[in-house]
Amino acid sequence: MSNKRHNIDQYWKKNIQTVSILLVFWFLASFGFGIIFADNLDEISFFGFKLGFWFAQQGSILIFVAIIFIYIRSMKKLDQEFKEDIDE
Repeated sequence: MSNKRHNIDQYWKKNIQTVSILLVFWFLASFGFGIIFADNLDEISFFGFKLGFWFAQQGSILIFVAIIFIYIRSMKKLDQEFKEDIDE
């Protein structure tokens, strides 16, 4: 396998790995904290709301927006790392 092909494969491997990790965090924040662990989290108050309710209504959305920015930053760094192979 050529070096260029190997680098492109590495790029996509790291890209898919990043997306997978971020999706796990999103799943944990939305489904986990908003549904599965909501009863336990409701014992904690956050700005006057039960924490489980807050995650279900606002927290998962804010975490999703944060994940978008993390993904952008990660992809910029990854693109810089593999710049020569992507441009060709």
